Amino acid sequence: MIIAIDGPAGAGKSTVAKILAKKLGFLYIDTGAMYRALTLKAIEKCVPASDEAGINELALTTTIDLRSNPDGSLSVLLDGRDVSLDIRQPRITQVVSDVSKIKGVRDVLVEMQRRLGRKGDCVLEGRDIGTVVFPDAQKKFFIDASCEVRVERRFKELKTTNTAIAEKDVAKDLSNRDKIDSTRLVSPLRKAEDAIYIDTSELSITEVVDKMLEFVK
Repeated sequence: MIIAIDGPAGAGKSTVAKILAKKLGFLYIDTGAMYRALTLKAIEKCVPASDEAGINELALTTTIDLRSNPDGSLSVLLDGRDVSLDIRQPRITQVVSDVSKIKGVRDVLVEMQRRLGRKGDCVLEGRDIGTVVFPDAQKKFFIDASCEVRVERRFKELKTTNTAIAEKDVAKDLSNRDKIDSTRLVSPLRKAEDAIYIDTSELSITEVVDKMLEFVK
């Protein structure tokens, strides 16, 4: 079974996807981490997001793998190197939407994601899982929350690793990412027609996961 979870940044889809996958014994695939890994490589190689040809070449010559750990966490391997923590840096967050909107990048990474998903039962989360990557997924969810709640959640998350960050900067970043993700020409963020919509603004993580399990089972 393939379970597709889409939604905007800060809606809580990564958190619930991990828990849902663990409860079901499925492989968890964070597709956003793959775009972050490629963005990290682009920054390290000094290839700007505006250089589409250069970014496309990187995508074609890059190996990205995801591995589930016993504790439910996910290890992200970039050309064999564990970059699980590196890809969560603010410098990656600021650029990843620009990299991920490039058609050549999406073509390459979508195929990687499909190969991973075909290995067995899995939960995939991202922006275009139910619409592009696996439009025939057995279950589709669109996880959302109000802008205010998403900003608050992301701020708390980033505050644990970056005490100097300001909430207004988080709000600006989320607004920018929303605009890029929803208006890009290639695979824009949108709810699949047959996806189950869940607003998590007033729900706890447990309540969201329980609701999803009801639909899955």
